[in-house]
Amino acid sequence: ALRRSVLMAAGSGAPAKRALISLSDKTNLDTLVKGLAAQGYEIISTGGTATAIEKAGVPCTKVEDVTGFPEMLDGRVKTLHPAVHGGILAIRGNESHMQAISSHNIKPIDLVIVNLYPFRKTVTASPEPAFEVGVENIDIGGPGMIRAAAKNHQDVSVVVDPADYDELLAQKSDEAALAFRRKMAWKAFQHCSSYDAQVAEWMWSKVGDGTPPAMLTVPMALKGTLRYGENSHQPAAFYSDESLREAAGAGVAAATVHHGKDMSYNNYLDADAAYQCCCDYTEPTCVIVKHTNPCGIATRGDLREAYRLAVIADPISAFGGIVAFNRVVDEDLAKEIREFRSPTDGETRMFYEIVIAPGYTPEGLECLKGKSKNLRILEAKLRPPSGTSLRQVAAGWLYQAADSMQPEQIEWTVVSDAKPTDKQLQDIKFAWRAVKHVKSNAITVAKDGKLLGMGSGQPNRVNSVRIALEKAGAEVEGSVLASDAFFPFSWNDSVEKACQAGVKVIAHPGGSMRDQDAVDCCNKYGVVLITTGVRHFKH
Repeated sequence: ALRRSVLMAAGSGAPAKRALISLSDKTNLDTLVKGLAAQGYEIISTGGTATAIEKAGVPCTKVEDVTGFPEMLDGRVKTLHPAVHGGILAIRGNESHMQAISSHNIKPIDLVIVNLYPFRKTVTASPEPAFEVGVENIDIGGPGMIRAAAKNHQDVSVVVDPADYDELLAQKSDEAALAFRRKMAWKAFQHCSSYDAQVAEWMWSKVGDGTPPAMLTVPMALKGTLRYGENSHQPAAFYSDESLREAAGAGVAAATVHHGKDMSYNNYLDADAAYQCCCDYTEPTCVIVKHTNPCGIATRGDLREAYRLAVIADPISAFGGIVAFNRVVDEDLAKEIREFRSPTDGETRMFYEIVIAPGYTPEGLECLKGKSKNLRILEAKLRPPSGTSLRQVAAGWLYQAADSMQPEQIEWTVVSDAKPTDKQLQDIKFAWRAVKHVKSNAITVAKDGKLLGMGSGQPNRVNSVRIALEKAGAEVEGSVLASDAFFPFSWNDSVEKACQAGVKVIAHPGGSMRDQDAVDCCNKYGVVLITTGVRHFKH
């Protein structure tokens, strides 16, 4: 009975509809082919897909029986044949098209269900496959069939995603079917576009000279629509980067959300800023961020103490912020986060939008969930700044390498009479690592492995210095100060104000025509001045 149903459309005596199926991802194949057979489709397939269909108990015609030509060239040529592409591309309402395929005994193909070789998975495997293996995993016949069916979507349906099988099988009216075919045609072209972008990225990694490619396509996949963007009147969505360089799945975009409200546009921006800053530190560290700027950073062997110190740095800003750790959160740390009271009044429990870490113990996760039903708890692989940075401007994109420069890679040149102690060098490196993550003009003041104050985003550097010193308060005595760029002025300006406040070590890139003024000013106050030769602008 099943054999008869796929040869003749039910009760009509009309020729069976024909579906060509060739899949790498065979998810829900059993349900699909049984549903198609019940609707009267003759199923044509290739290789492993044909074997899987037959195992499901559904009759299947091998593609070589359709083409009259055997598979050849180690599988490179299977479906590249007029009997396949003529059947897909013929416009049913075009008499000359139908006469042409009829004269060559080619039958129409009404449905193409194809997905492509797992190229991304293959070329990003460890160990890295040989170049020849990558080349062999570039699908040729699949994209050809997909594009042909998508082009002729007026008459032919194309499906590339198992998630669309149910909707395919549910099509009833001609009008609904046409709308479905158009939507699937768009999805098919996008599928091929993303696939080709990954192939091109891989090829450039093999033949490029290290410079940006002449053309660039970044494949992205929708992870979800968001309530709104930065403001409630701005529609928004969140996409994952499907390029090869992000195959490791590290960072906020690949995070698991264990608990809490849905993430918002601003949540993603702030969580990314907090986690990249925290992951930049190798020692156990806590970072608290508000509006993408770190307002609290502390490094300690005991993460509970690091957390307390990060909050104390600026408890007003920390309230409603994002808390990041670069170590697993256990139950003791979770209890501290849940119960810690604001230093401003000693009573109010600290409120946060997000906690993000590389992992949680089962007890730690359950404890943290008890803080609030709305607290978003994220788990993500560690991701210090790395790779490529893309940023949109009107009608264009800016491309640069991420700022992955570490203090250990910098040549620290002492240009003052006073010399730093080992402890002061450790503190200035801590402050320098922090200033990289603060919006320019950026100043950080630190001591004993903790941020005391920061000034960010001011149009002039002296105001950033003033704000950072004010936040540091009485603890500024004996502290260190890092500046993301050189000081254009020193006397009665940034450098002198820092010296007068009690800062004992200052680091800046150097390079100003008035650098000697900074040296002279620091010498007057007995302050260590260090140049790095490296700038850390962040806009």
